[in-house]
Amino acid sequence: VKQMKANDIRNKTSEELHNELLALKDELFKLRFQHATNQLENPMRLSAVRRDIARVNTVLREQELKAKK
Repeated sequence: VKQMKANDIRNKTSEELHNELLALKDELFKLRFQHATNQLENPMRLSAVRRDIARVNTVLREQELKAKK
C-alpha cells in the first residue's frame, strides 16, 4: 500500500476525504490490534497511516478555511 501524496488528497472532494479518513482510522485500529497481539508484519505502516490521517485532516481544514472566506 503506497503512501498518499498531498496533491492527490487536495484533488478530492470533502465527502471523499471524510470517507478516506474513516477508512484510514479503521486501518489504524486494525494495525494497532495486530501490533498488540504481535502479528504486525510491517511496523512502519503504523506511522505511515498516522501521517496519512494527518494529511487528510490538514486538507479538510484548509478547505474549511477557504469556504469561510
